[in-house]
Amino acid sequence: MLQVGHTIRDYSRESNMSSIRLFILSSFAEHGPMHGHRLRLEAEHNHVHLWTDISVGAVYGAMKRLVAEGLLRETAREQEGNRPTRQVYEITDEGRRHLAALRRSGLSEVWFKYDPFDLALTRAKPDLLGELPTILANRLEAVKALLAETKRINEWARPKVGQAKRWALRHTEYRLEAEVAYLTEMMLAVSDIVADERKAPA
Repeated sequence: MLQVGHTIRDYSRESNMSSIRLFILSSFAEHGPMHGHRLRLEAEHNHVHLWTDISVGAVYGAMKRLVAEGLLRETAREQEGNRPTRQVYEITDEGRRHLAALRRSGLSEVWFKYDPFDLALTRAKPDLLGELPTILANRLEAVKALLAETKRINEWARPKVGQAKRWALRHTEYRLEAEVAYLTEMMLAVSDIVADERKAPA
């Protein structure tokens, strides 16, 4: 793990787990006891999928893991009409301590994931080098389209959320804008890249 002011960690499945744990525990701390269906509605209402790696459908499985770890506990059961009985959970004292640690680490740790593109670029075979300009152009257009769609969705979401969530939405835009700038600059050097790779020893 590299220390440069903040902790930098390799972004992996652990990041997703930290995000969903933070969301679930903070929701219970804020809203009190609830069942899984209400938690899922909370995730949808807050549009968490717009600025996190959380899948709304994954909250049930994550809740079960938190119960097994003692961070949540069943506090009641309720039934409405002929619907199946629903377990109601609440956050435990240990869950609150874990939540405090997640909040701090989420703000202070820098999560970084190496893009498979970089490895593929350094391992491009001669038969792919001729296609590299087209591949890069297509990739650039795809990222531009993703950025445009992200901006469109964020424009719709911004009036519905507070300042912190607006900046969370903007973070994704900044990252995509940086990728557009990188690929645009790379397109100017693609001929040199291809020539250099073709003369490189096997």
